[in-house]
Amino acid sequence: LWPWLLASSGLSALVQLVTLPFFPDSPSYLLIQKGNEEACRKAIRKLWGEGDHQAEIDDIMKEKAAMTSTKTLRVLEVIKERSLRWQLYILMTVMTTLQLCGINAIYFYSFEVFHTAKFEEYLIPYVSLGVGLCECLSSILCSTLIDRFGRKVLLWGGYTLMCSVLALLTMTLSLQHQFFWMHYFSVILIFLFVIFYGIGP
Repeated sequence: LWPWLLASSGLSALVQLVTLPFFPDSPSYLLIQKGNEEACRKAIRKLWGEGDHQAEIDDIMKEKAAMTSTKTLRVLEVIKERSLRWQLYILMTVMTTLQLCGINAIYFYSFEVFHTAKFEEYLIPYVSLGVGLCECLSSILCSTLIDRFGRKVLLWGGYTLMCSVLALLTMTLSLQHQFFWMHYFSVILIFLFVIFYGIGP
């Protein structure tokens, strides 16, 4: 079954490959990059239907004017620019914590945790699939929560909950040989960690 599951990702790629030529170019790309206003209007009509879309075209024109007045900086210039220093620090912190948050370790050791929890050998791949499905669903949930709570709250909340879950997981893995039910608690914590990762970072 696993070879078929892996090959199924090629189906969506094939659908994209076949349907992509029929999609219109982005109106902003056509107007800003190509400078073709007529093609831009045609793409807008194709995307949003017939009607007066002058307001949208005016917005794109304002964006184009803003881009032409803005100087494009090289990487070294961005690092040296004092006005961008805090944004750069925040970006580096978020990206570093994202890499070091522990999600890769969870995915790497989850099979061992499921095995120790006395799951049947044939069930473990399906439980692992459930972990991936949890991340997918929590990412979809995040897209609805981000408008209501904001990115900052989700980041802080996600990392706080992930730290708590990792602390509990360390404890349950240490005590798993003393209490038989700790194995199952560890499995629940793995699912919770993945959900909080999908909602937060």
